[in-house]
Amino acid sequence: MSDNLKRKGPEDPKKINLNQSWEITYWTGALSISEAKLREAVAAVGVMVVDVRAWLNN
Repeated sequence: MSDNLKRKGPEDPKKINLNQSWEITYWTGALSISEAKLREAVAAVGVMVVDVRAWLNN
């Protein structure tokens, strides 16, 4: 599968993929956080968006 450079959202909207720069850009904007905070959240609770959102709200 090749990268779709016109993609506006995540490939899997339930998971955060830190290996794709465009997904990092998407999720930092969607969650209104920095890349460092996004990486911290994923390291703490994993890649599932629901878990990251819960972690950020604590």
